[in-house]
Amino acid sequence: MATASVTFKSREDHRKQLELEEARKAGLAPAEVDEDGNEINPHIPQYMSSAPWYLNAEKPSLKHQRKWKSDPNYTKAWYDRGTTLFQANKYRKGACENCGAMTHDKKSCMERPRSVGAKWTNVNIAPDEKVESFELDYDGKRDRWNGYDPSTYTRVIADYEAREEARKKYLKEQQLKKLEEKDSEKDGENAGSEDDEEDGLRIDEAKVDESAQMDFAKVEKRVRTTGGGSTGSVRNLRIREDTAKYLLNLDVNSAYYDPKTRSMREDPLPDADPNDKFYVGDNQNRLSGQALEFKQLNIHAWEAFDKGQDIHMQAAPSQAELLYKSFKIKKEMLKSEHKDKIMEKYGNAASEDTMPRELLLGQSEREIEYDRTGRIIKGQDVSLPKSKYEEDIFINNHTTVWGSWWKDHQWGYKCCKQTIKNSYCTGLAGIEAAEASADLMKANMARKEAAEDEPVQHEEKRLATWGTDVPQDLVLDKKLLEESLKKENARRKEEKDERKRKYNVKWNDEVTAEDMEAYRMKRIHHDDPMRDFLS
Repeated sequence: MATASVTFKSREDHRKQLELEEARKAGLAPAEVDEDGNEINPHIPQYMSSAPWYLNAEKPSLKHQRKWKSDPNYTKAWYDRGTTLFQANKYRKGACENCGAMTHDKKSCMERPRSVGAKWTNVNIAPDEKVESFELDYDGKRDRWNGYDPSTYTRVIADYEAREEARKKYLKEQQLKKLEEKDSEKDGENAGSEDDEEDGLRIDEAKVDESAQMDFAKVEKRVRTTGGGSTGSVRNLRIREDTAKYLLNLDVNSAYYDPKTRSMREDPLPDADPNDKFYVGDNQNRLSGQALEFKQLNIHAWEAFDKGQDIHMQAAPSQAELLYKSFKIKKEMLKSEHKDKIMEKYGNAASEDTMPRELLLGQSEREIEYDRTGRIIKGQDVSLPKSKYEEDIFINNHTTVWGSWWKDHQWGYKCCKQTIKNSYCTGLAGIEAAEASADLMKANMARKEAAEDEPVQHEEKRLATWGTDVPQDLVLDKKLLEESLKKENARRKEEKDERKRKYNVKWNDEVTAEDMEAYRMKRIHHDDPMRDFLS
């Protein structure tokens, strides 16, 4: 019994309560009713029917067994896709600069980027999207079908049904067509009312028993699966009257039959009549039909890959087949071009064109006169020798050809006297400008030659005191020379012993004549025999 709360009962009340429960379980007393008027099953144990004390339940109920801690914020609703709200007529501050909607910014806009955004044009302002936010519970977050509309699957069902109907209709038409052809053939041989009635019955049977005729050769057998196997219908393509390969020739030395792969590559009956044989070995299938084309396609893919092309038969078969087709087309074009060139050069002996009579007989009725030297005087036009170069073709507005003018060991155009082949013709104006520039160049050269003839007055060269040539009239101050010698000695001692160098070194790059003379006096001459005695 679902009690509201635990209250103190006497022994007599407790005994009556147990008797009432037993009567309810036996069906002698009516079942207890909860707040909503629903009957409570008397066989429910007390620990399940009793409500916790902190719920303060006053009436018997089973609500505490249900989900009574439901959060009102949780929902199972989903986004209303494609719904829009207000659509403004002009741009609003804070809206998307691209489309003008207030619900997103330019960075997250899903429209095509406009050349000039709606912020500056105020045209075609997009409506605001309906932005919703849901607080889903634990199951709602993990529900992969949340928001799915089951009515959309009806399109998939309709698509499959339409395919099935089209397939059945096509098979039915094919069967009726075959029956009509057979009937028309038989009508020419055996005409009669009975035959017509039978043919009509056959057509009716084909219409009625279509499903049975479609599945005429289905055999129920086990299909291999990962789970161990399941039954399914597999079409049986073998006829009972077929003879096995290994029974065609029972000779031990005949073609080898592999029982594992059920293959026999060689012909089991090589000496038999080809017209009587229906099986010539599995190699025949590899060397005929689409198998040979597939082999050629693989060979082409390998050769193209070796030559550096990015082609792979297994990775991209469509690309490989397309390249092979284009290769065959180009190959045929090259063959035809090569054939046309050979026929144009040497002629075609198999053609129907008859050869000229002059070539066949070596004579003609045309009268030709020659002089004593063998030159033709009358009767035949003198044929001028043709050059392999292009003739009488004027380019870049020239009126003469290249090489019609020669000057200073250079070829040019006679019309404008230019020596650059790809130059544009300037006509008489260009000739006058070239002559003027030539005259100006001659005048400049003459002026330069006249200036070179005048003697140039050079200044006297003054040798520096530290140069290699020392003038003879150089006067040195003895006191300054002594000071310079002392400085030179101190410098040499400092170079020998680095410890005597001061921390703050002052450098003076002004060199006087006395300093240079002291350097020369203290310098060691390697070819001097007394150099070892110099201090």
